[in-house]
Amino acid sequence: MKTEALTAALAAYDIEAECIRGLKECLDPEAFSRAVELLAGAERIGTSGSGHSGIICQHMAHLLCCIERPARFISPAEAVHGATGFLQKGDVMIFASRGGSTRELFPIADICRAKGVHIITVTENLSSPLAEAADVVLKQYVNRETDKHNMQGTTSTTALCMIFHALQAALIEETDYQAAQFALIHPGGAVGERLNKKSI
Repeated sequence: MKTEALTAALAAYDIEAECIRGLKECLDPEAFSRAVELLAGAERIGTSGSGHSGIICQHMAHLLCCIERPARFISPAEAVHGATGFLQKGDVMIFASRGGSTRELFPIADICRAKGVHIITVTENLSSPLAEAADVVLKQYVNRETDKHNMQGTTSTTALCMIFHALQAALIEETDYQAAQFALIHPGGAVGERLNKKSI
C-alpha cells in the first residue's frame, strides 16, 4: 500500500470525528424536541432520500421498527406510484437531502402536505425547498468528505447517521421503550440470545 493511502485512511478518522463534534454544536434543542415529539406520536413514519441519503434512510426506518415505531423507507421512484398511501393524516415523513433540493422528493412533499402528513427534513441548507416545506428542520453539518477530492458520500452519510442515532436514543427515553419489548421482537442473533437468556 502506498504511504499516501495510509495517510488518507488515518485522516478519514479525524475528518469524521471533527464532523460529529461540529454536528453536536449545530443541534437546535427546540427543533430536535419537536421532531422527537412528532415521531413519538406518529402512528406511521416514512423515510425518503436519494443516493447515499436514501440508504441511510433505510437504516433509520429499520431502527424505528426496532423500537416499535412502525416505519418504512419509501423510495422516491415508488412514492409517486402509490407507495405514499402508507402515510395517513398525522403521520410523519422524514426527508434527508444534504442540499435540500433533491427534486425527486418534491412530489412526495406535495403529497404529504395534501394529506396532512408532518414533514421532518434533515439538510444543511435551511432555506432550501425541502426545508421550507417542513414542519421541523434538523441541520446537517458536514465539514468535508473523507476523500481528497471531497466528492464521495462518506462524512455526509456519517453525519446523517449520527442525527438518526440521536433521534433513536431520544425516542427510547421519550417512549420509555424497554429491553423486554425488544427481546420479544428480536429473538434472533447474539443480541436476541442475550436479551432472552433466562436467569438460572
